[in-house]
Amino acid sequence: MTRARRADHLRAGPVALVAAGGAVGTALRAGIALLVHPVGGFPVAVFGINIVGAFVLGMLLQALTAHGPDTGRRRTLRLLLGTGVLGGFTTYSALSSDSAVLLTSGGVALAFGYGLATVVLGALASWAGIALGAALGSPEGRDRMPVDSDASGDPR
Repeated sequence: MTRARRADHLRAGPVALVAAGGAVGTALRAGIALLVHPVGGFPVAVFGINIVGAFVLGMLLQALTAHGPDTGRRRTLRLLLGTGVLGGFTTYSALSSDSAVLLTSGGVALAFGYGLATVVLGALASWAGIALGAALGSPEGRDRMPVDSDASGDPR
């Protein structure tokens, strides 16, 4: 009888990849946050980090998908770069915290604008990353682009 393969989140190798990538992404975010200060109370660094991260993640996942199933080297890259680096780089917890600070300091409109803009522009950036990844990828990858699909899942 063969034993079932343990899920990635229960294996040391994949967990180490995510942790190493997360350390790099978190360090990048912290460095940017130290260099880019809020403007008029608006947390420019975190806002930009989340939008750029959403774009890059969309592009990365589309590029990996265009080249085949989530196995082997593609899975390693997804775990290291997508879950690890970009997971550590982006920070929606800081979005929550920054919004709470803005709310409690009387910046109600700025807090709601910041939250809404981050979510909407993050979604658009993710879509743009997917579109760019598909445009740069193979014709098969463009056919798999997950936009404008009908209920049957056909992307055309």
